[in-house]
Amino acid sequence: MGEYFKNIYKAIVTILIGMGVTWRHLFTRAVTIQYPHVKRELPPRSRQKLFVDIDDCIGCFQCARACPVDCIDIETVKAGKEEDLGETSTGQKKRLHVVKFDIDLTKCCYCADCVFPCPTECIVMTPKYEFSTYDRFDLIEHFSAYSAEEAEKLKERDRKEKEALAAARAAKMQAAPKPPSSDKPGPSA
Repeated sequence: MGEYFKNIYKAIVTILIGMGVTWRHLFTRAVTIQYPHVKRELPPRSRQKLFVDIDDCIGCFQCARACPVDCIDIETVKAGKEEDLGETSTGQKKRLHVVKFDIDLTKCCYCADCVFPCPTECIVMTPKYEFSTYDRFDLIEHFSAYSAEEAEKLKERDRKEKEALAAARAAKMQAAPKPPSSDKPGPSA
């Protein structure tokens, strides 16, 4: 019987605490922001839309490996022997053409795990949070500096170089002298 009255007492106290919060908010002044015209100031370390400075990207795949939801898609092509792709703003020499750097913002969880491992600090979280669209395919951000035709030409050149290298290796293996085979029979079982 004591447990019964204890439960009734807890129920009444819980209701009174909830009603106290309701009464407190009933008499406070409402704060309404006229959103499209007046925007709330975001905290300085808020994480919103990703941005990539593709001129500083070296194609190291560190951001794609760190991403927990695999929303970053990168494709690179090795630069030719005589090609000079320049340097990043941090002084690192670029050795790869970054022909594809896409971020699917529909998958992104805005965790900023991709920002920290980047050695050139080319990927950052911006304070921009208004990027809604009618088509979800518009939420795939393309950061590559190459057009589809240029990227295809680079990929084709890279494929041909790899085929030529493989053919040279195969020719070298065939031209190498074979070890003499012994005419002695092996141990019989």
